[in-house]
Amino acid sequence: MSEIMNEAHRVTTICNACRYCEGFCAVFPAMELRRTFTDEELKYFSNLCHNCRGCYYCCQYAPPHEFQLNYPKAMAELRKETYSEFAWPGFMGKIFKNNGMAVFGITLAAIIVLLAAAIGANGVQAFFTAYTGPESFYNIIPYSVMLVVFTLIFLFSLFCLGKGMAAMWKITGSKPEVFFSLKNHIQAVKDVLVLRYLDGNGEGCNYPDDRFSFIRRKFHHATFYGFAGCFVATLIAFFYDHVMGWPAPYDFASLPVFFGTVGGIALCIGTGGLAYLKFVMDPEPYDASTTSMDNAFTSLLFLVSLSGLLLLFMRSTSLMGLMLCIHLGLVLGLFLTMPCSKFVHMVYRYAALVRNAQEQRDGKA
Repeated sequence: MSEIMNEAHRVTTICNACRYCEGFCAVFPAMELRRTFTDEELKYFSNLCHNCRGCYYCCQYAPPHEFQLNYPKAMAELRKETYSEFAWPGFMGKIFKNNGMAVFGITLAAIIVLLAAAIGANGVQAFFTAYTGPESFYNIIPYSVMLVVFTLIFLFSLFCLGKGMAAMWKITGSKPEVFFSLKNHIQAVKDVLVLRYLDGNGEGCNYPDDRFSFIRRKFHHATFYGFAGCFVATLIAFFYDHVMGWPAPYDFASLPVFFGTVGGIALCIGTGGLAYLKFVMDPEPYDASTTSMDNAFTSLLFLVSLSGLLLLFMRSTSLMGLMLCIHLGLVLGLFLTMPCSKFVHMVYRYAALVRNAQEQRDGKA
């Protein structure tokens, strides 16, 4: 048993004996359904934890008490271990050890490859030529290349995430029938859409410090719904191109541009705000080893949205080709690193919420 798992057992046993924090989050009600805890259950708890920190600031056994109880940090350390354990293919688990540099390197390589390929195929003069009208983007990178490369990589990453979720479900001892219950997914989706466990029972969570605040929840909402808006814009653009026969780029008043612009602005606000909160937060209830992973993920999302907005306003200039390659390189980096970056926390936390929905319903029965 690792030191991290030993610590998770120690603090969970103490917390379950005390139970002062039973109304703070999803973890403590789940904890109270048990008298003892297996390694598998603690891995489930770690991904159910939203790091709201309420239990740390109200705890009578937190440092400098001799018990040195720091439940959010213990769960964060174990959660990072599970990311490596659940990863598929297995070699991706090693990327979590130095995640920030890996994400940076992969994304930079994607940008360089796209720039080199576009300049090599078109020549410098054509690359820096201003193009306007339908299909102007495809003068830089052929549409068939965009469609095939990005679709295959995106689908492969989704497959990897699906395998990772399946591994989590099995390793944490969750029952298959729980996952296939529609009621559980409905409840989990509701919890995700409103960020229920960053609500603090109506007072907000203790982030970035011991004061109650909704600021983290608001920035998470901006990030989540901004990402959703960009995804909707992509789907509409795909429909326009393949069904309606209207190739990009689209007018500023069009639906793809509207959803993409609103989503991109929301993403910039959300990820920028989360990065700021991370910078000013109290570091005590935090696993410092995850700093590079957290920063790499939020930075990449911020740069993807910012570059998309810049491309929108530079698409009729001679810098369109450069901005297009940078934006697509950032998107490609995001797709390539989805199964081995902080992105996985959304998948594993959702799975934990599905199981939690069943447990809470059974516990109240």
